[in-house]
Amino acid sequence: MYPPVKPYESGFFPAANSDKHKLYYEASGNKQGDPVVFLHGGPGGGTDPKDRQFFNPEKYNIVLFDQRGAGKSTPSAELENNTTWDLVKDIEVLRQKLGVTKWHVFGGSWGSTLSLAYAQTHPDRVKSLVIRGIFTLRQSELRFFYQDGSSHLFPEQWEEYLAPIPEDERGDMMKAYHSRLNSSDENISLAAAKAWAKWEMATSRLIVSEDAVAQAEKDDFATAFARIENHYFINEGFMRDGQLLEKQEIDKIRHIPTIVVQGRYDVICPATTAWALKRAWPEITLHIIPDAGHSSREPGIEKKLVEAADIMVSKGL
Repeated sequence: MYPPVKPYESGFFPAANSDKHKLYYEASGNKQGDPVVFLHGGPGGGTDPKDRQFFNPEKYNIVLFDQRGAGKSTPSAELENNTTWDLVKDIEVLRQKLGVTKWHVFGGSWGSTLSLAYAQTHPDRVKSLVIRGIFTLRQSELRFFYQDGSSHLFPEQWEEYLAPIPEDERGDMMKAYHSRLNSSDENISLAAAKAWAKWEMATSRLIVSEDAVAQAEKDDFATAFARIENHYFINEGFMRDGQLLEKQEIDKIRHIPTIVVQGRYDVICPATTAWALKRAWPEITLHIIPDAGHSSREPGIEKKLVEAADIMVSKGL
């Protein structure tokens, strides 16, 4: 990772077609450098100052922003007017605000979903894609993590995830959590949010990170993360099942230089989805990291992402 840098500019901008949402953004590195936009995960995860460090600050103009309801954006955890396509429009608003013609797009997990959705909507605005932990929001992917799959690998953490839900509702965990995350009883909604967030934090690395698990105990983070994720997943990402992998959608971005970084033992966004993307789009470069789970903070993933960003900026696209 590159050394820490501080933003030379930060603030808020109004979300597209919304009087309610105000979105936090920041820019760091070289103001005259090659622009890159970092798309965070979740949805609802927000950005972190460390996210700037994937990029060479002498060569990149590094743009981060918190998506609707996430991080420093307001109102926190807001679900109204919060869809995939709203976020795609927000990226365009930010691009125009910053006077950027084309930029590199970098995102992992849900950030890879949004990167693909944005690129397929605005392929003429994307110089390159670096995406990690591929997630296309198909029902099969959601079932694996939230219903029957990862539970076989992390049974003790799964029991904690099951705990807030009565046995007769466990046949559809996302639906059961949806009613609790949107309960008018704040004690019920917060307990559900922490359990939902903890399940993901506890399974995000090859070796469980206690620091990541502790993040799930923070009220504001857990509430935004769980409510927004569940909202998107219940609504199937506001897209057709498998839409991002369809030939007519891939054909729109086939020409864009793309590097994919995937942890072999990612149980949140399993490697089968990255492989499905490679099969649909053979032109991409796919790196499967043999000793990594899901998190971008896994050493092997971190190293390969930095290398990928260095490669893209060196191309002079």
